Amino acid sequence: MLYDVAVIGAGAFGAWTAHHLRQAGQQVVLLDAYGAAHSRSSSGGESRIIRMGYGADETYTRSAMRSLTLWQEFCRKTGQPLWHQTGVLWTAAEGDPYTENTRLTLARCGAHFEVLSPAELKSRYPQMHFAPGAWGTFEPESGALMARRAVAAVVADAVRHGIAFLREAAAAPHGAGSLSAVHTSKGGTSGIIRAGTFVFACGPWLPKVFPDLLAKRIEPSRQEAFFFGTPPGDPRFAPPAMPVWIDFSDPRGPYGFPDLENRGVKIAFDQHGPRIDPDTADRIASADSLAAARDFLGQRLPALRHAPLVEARVCQYENTSSGDFLIDRHPDFANVWLVGGGSGHGFKHGPAVGEYVAARILRGGPVNPRYSLAAKAETQSRAVF
Repeated sequence: MLYDVAVIGAGAFGAWTAHHLRQAGQQVVLLDAYGAAHSRSSSGGESRIIRMGYGADETYTRSAMRSLTLWQEFCRKTGQPLWHQTGVLWTAAEGDPYTENTRLTLARCGAHFEVLSPAELKSRYPQMHFAPGAWGTFEPESGALMARRAVAAVVADAVRHGIAFLREAAAAPHGAGSLSAVHTSKGGTSGIIRAGTFVFACGPWLPKVFPDLLAKRIEPSRQEAFFFGTPPGDPRFAPPAMPVWIDFSDPRGPYGFPDLENRGVKIAFDQHGPRIDPDTADRIASADSLAAARDFLGQRLPALRHAPLVEARVCQYENTSSGDFLIDRHPDFANVWLVGGGSGHGFKHGPAVGEYVAARILRGGPVNPRYSLAAKAETQSRAVF
């Protein structure tokens, strides 16, 4: 069969790209080597933040706002509780430039937020301890997405509406011009996928599929997250008593989730870990990372200082030089698109990214220069987070 579009990679970007293309009437095949929402993927974790704040960066604020609308519509349509409106709380020292710019951008874009004084933080969240003098910015309409389940739901819904889904690995294309087919791990004539357009939305596998082009432009880094158990019958650490939170007063960028769906309180740091191979890396959290998470947990939530670890996750970011997404045509193939570079903040944007990619494929138009391959340097200088 000749498909209109073949999408390789069924993470948040690939799944939503396939979803939007099918809505537009395209014949689509979606491939993933390990299956939708698998444990190696960047989209396969338990939970991800959806927030509107991005400092002065209106591009990503508007993208997040559009994505939230689409996530909510998807949840209503499918009847699946895939997101939790916990609110998102940012804390930082008074006058912090990033926070001040965030508030200005949220106001300009029409996103709702509240400014909380140190006294208001203490009164509203007595179970949480904040850095001295910290002020809060609260996004009441933001919250958390149940990442693994959400991706699986988007793929399942796409299949119900006619997308072909294959659990097969696609080989890297060779040559130049117009790509006519990709070969898969199935082998033989049945392992040949023909399409008019190909979208490689492979997340941390993009540098492996296109090593000459992307090995130095996208760097997968190891990231660890920890879930700690809460006391029996204690509602202080679950919504609505506790929101998702992000702390800009600490250079490690700690962030956390309330006890969602009884999985425990989640703690992680927004720092780039060492480089990781998404195929072969062991997914066992390190003792040093656990110690750092437990120490911060005791500071932020003193009542959980001795809480048991109930789960640990090791996933990865796929960092571009700036933190901007990569959404561009392959320089050697007129009908091949590269979509990735989620860079640790991309999951929430899946619906808007998929919509954007589908529009470029179907209607053309220039690529946002920030998303272009040309804008991706070979040295890390992250500006988007």
